[in-house]
Amino acid sequence: MSAEIAVNERRLWQTHVDMGQVGALPNGGCCRTALSAADKAGRDLFVRWCREAGCEVAYDVIGNIYARRPGRDPKRAPVGTGSHLDTQPHGGKFDGIYGVLAGLEVVRALNDARIETEAPIDVVVWTNEEGVRFGPPLAGSSVFAGVVDVGTVHAGKTLDGTTVLEDLQSTGYFGKERPGERKFDCFVEAHIEQGPILEAEGKTIGVVTRVQGLRWLKVTVTGMDGHAGTTPMDRRRDALQGAAEMVLTVNRIASEADRWARLTNGRFDIEPNSGATIPGRVVFICDLRHPESEVLAALDAKMQAAMRAIAERRGLGIEIERVMEKPPVQFDGAIVDAIRVAADSLGFSSLDMLSGAGHDAMNVARVAPTGMIFVPCKDGLSHNEAESAEPGHLAAGANTLLHTLLARTGRA
Repeated sequence: MSAEIAVNERRLWQTHVDMGQVGALPNGGCCRTALSAADKAGRDLFVRWCREAGCEVAYDVIGNIYARRPGRDPKRAPVGTGSHLDTQPHGGKFDGIYGVLAGLEVVRALNDARIETEAPIDVVVWTNEEGVRFGPPLAGSSVFAGVVDVGTVHAGKTLDGTTVLEDLQSTGYFGKERPGERKFDCFVEAHIEQGPILEAEGKTIGVVTRVQGLRWLKVTVTGMDGHAGTTPMDRRRDALQGAAEMVLTVNRIASEADRWARLTNGRFDIEPNSGATIPGRVVFICDLRHPESEVLAALDAKMQAAMRAIAERRGLGIEIERVMEKPPVQFDGAIVDAIRVAADSLGFSSLDMLSGAGHDAMNVARVAPTGMIFVPCKDGLSHNEAESAEPGHLAAGANTLLHTLLARTGRA
């Protein structure tokens, strides 16, 4: 493999600095929740950069952005890369954004070297990966892969009371293309690891072989509102006490499973949410993950049974709805091998890895050969303003991406 073409480390870093000013937070992070004003500004900046690099830009009806660097043969299926620009409310400068900007840097590096590829290269921004301002998470790639109906997402309400369709139209990112009609030769997503393994092992490139499965359970616990001062403790139907016992129980179940199990309860809505009133209704999310489908299903069933038993013993109502399910994904062997070969040929140490986080690539893997490249992040910290990555690691991942894509596109 020839290494005479390489990304520009300083330029790649500067794009992160510049994008980090959009929706900037006081402690160094970013807030660009999907289809907000800040997200629109980030999208506008990315589109401007892509057009300046000679790309043809298109949007689909869910707002996914496709920036194409044409190839010599327009009939060939494009080689895809990218990730997302939206962030968590207290997000960092690298989660998702790195995969988009690494793709842009690949285009710029090819332009600098005046290399024409046989196949086109598409840099993609997937809409609403994080699922903060509206649901579901991974919305754009889910619609693209045909696992979520576009009309359902369009009709969904945002935290600001608008519909998703209204926001797509008002931001200017409601396109004509139908999600999924664009067929990729392959798709490779670059991402910070969001975990501590690469840093701890002293490795530069994570070659992601699979992504663990994910289930979200929405649990609604119903008791009865009551006066905090006059209702005896033994006569209460306190929904929050019941929910608290459920959370401790399902976390114990996860802790007693194997080392791959993950369970998080990160969102609660309490009604009436008054200091002087016994909570009568609590809604919370169980985020359950495991790389094996059978174990994931068994843990799901065990946790649901335990929560229902608690509700019955406490005289509470309970509803459990599975609001999202992503089965475990095994990435394409040829793409995984190509990433490994690119990293080795460029002299980067690498490690085969499981992804504990969900990514858009796990949806795209349903419709195209797909793989992922991880680079280290400091202390494995992510979804936090203090999220940090080294410029050299970002460049190494982008160079690995560049040569992986070149192996698929071919040179004219």
